[in-house]
Amino acid sequence: MHFPLHPETPQEGRTLAEMFGPGKDINAMNERMSGLMAEEGLPYGARSHTYNSRLAQELGTWADTQEGGDALHEKIYQAYFVDNKNVGDVDVLVELAESVGLDGAEARKVVEERTFEEAVDADWDKARQMGVTGVPTYIAGGAGVVGAQPYEALEQLVEQAGAEKK
Repeated sequence: MHFPLHPETPQEGRTLAEMFGPGKDINAMNERMSGLMAEEGLPYGARSHTYNSRLAQELGTWADTQEGGDALHEKIYQAYFVDNKNVGDVDVLVELAESVGLDGAEARKVVEERTFEEAVDADWDKARQMGVTGVPTYIAGGAGVVGAQPYEALEQLVEQAGAEKK
């Protein structure tokens, strides 16, 4: 499910300094996130900007309907969180789709014609109804936790929802 994290961000993006305001140490934020991601074995680059992910969400929804399309999600992650690329830029999205073997012309058409706009709108509505306030959010049995969580927090969530250990 998709969530509108900072949907007010313009398509060209904005700097993290603009987003967080004066007094925020962007380098320290990046170092903290890099450490957290490294603990989980995930790459993370020194981000300077945030970008509007709406078109990436629409393209990702389309990719889920294509054979091998699930690989696009990792490429979008890499582009945004490691390579500091603008995932709101149509050309960047087409390049990412092609890099995982998806048809670039079809990807461009999906993004430019907003073919999956309604599907993502439905996700955003569902997220609001469920009370999602950030990403990631994990929900089980009507309860949820927001943000990157240690394994134990997720284990407790699913146990509270009635799941039994195997």
